[in-house]
Amino acid sequence: MAEKEFSTYKGKPLVRCGDELYYGSMEERFVIRMQIKSKKEQNGLEVADKVTIQLLCTDPDLSPRKQLVKSSEKSGLYLALDIADVWLERALKA
Repeated sequence: MAEKEFSTYKGKPLVRCGDELYYGSMEERFVIRMQIKSKKEQNGLEVADKVTIQLLCTDPDLSPRKQLVKSSEKSGLYLALDIADVWLERALKA
């Protein structure tokens, strides 16, 4: 079976399913989940307005509550991606 190619951001996989985006590899210890909470129209396009960012531990033995390490809400997808990248880099280095 062929491996599926994912889009990347700063060298890490970025996968979107509806209004949820996952940043990072599930094979690593941590991954980021971003949820688009609201959208607005800008220049005729629908863009993300409020985005919740969550740093999650990928350990399947932990309860969902304990998997959540850190959470925040940002305005706009670009700001959310920048914060997500910093959080993920720091978590993976620790």
